Amino acid sequence: MSNLFSTFDPSTQFLSLNWLSSMIFVLIIPQTMWMIPSRITYLWTIIINKLHQEFKTLIGKSTGSTLIFISLFSMILINNFLGLFPYIFTSSSHLTFTLTLALPLWLSFMIFGWINNTIHMLAHLVPQGTPPILMPFMVCIETISNIIRPGTLAIRLTANMIAGHLLMTLLGNTGSLLSTYLITLLLAVQITLLVLESAVAIIQSYVFAVLSTLYSSEVT
Repeated sequence: MSNLFSTFDPSTQFLSLNWLSSMIFVLIIPQTMWMIPSRITYLWTIIINKLHQEFKTLIGKSTGSTLIFISLFSMILINNFLGLFPYIFTSSSHLTFTLTLALPLWLSFMIFGWINNTIHMLAHLVPQGTPPILMPFMVCIETISNIIRPGTLAIRLTANMIAGHLLMTLLGNTGSLLSTYLITLLLAVQITLLVLESAVAIIQSYVFAVLSTLYSSEVT
């Protein structure tokens, strides 16, 4: 079991170089991308514009900017994809990484909401149409669900990254024990899982950014 989970071990040192994988994509991007337009930059511009329109709809009439949520989506997406390459540490499979993103965001929303829109935040604790006898219970339930939001954001991303990587590692470790025909089948399954993991990488980064946007829209 220790060998199985060793792929997620950043190291026992004080500062592991594995965490540099979170920013290694900056070194991979060619310098000409910033100066000469290409098909990749054109495609990325289309994606950013679509995300901007969608996030702006979720934020609503408030004057908030979508830039932070698009940046969040981009960073998580790139880290998820980099984790699919061999010998690259998957930083998004650790709560250290995901909580560092989710907790400050949620905390800033809460501070902003309770300072500037206290009445609005108090109204959110009691859903409309709640019977008076159930109001104390609803306040407790809504408070708890609000407090655990950064945890659910972080754990959702971490668990999805770990599950796919563990499954691929488990199947890959059995390759040396199989016959030629079974190895062919195993390769087909691994390729299918890799495609599925690529979809999960996109979906989870999108879900993280969308939920962060929804949480921000509730405090205004």
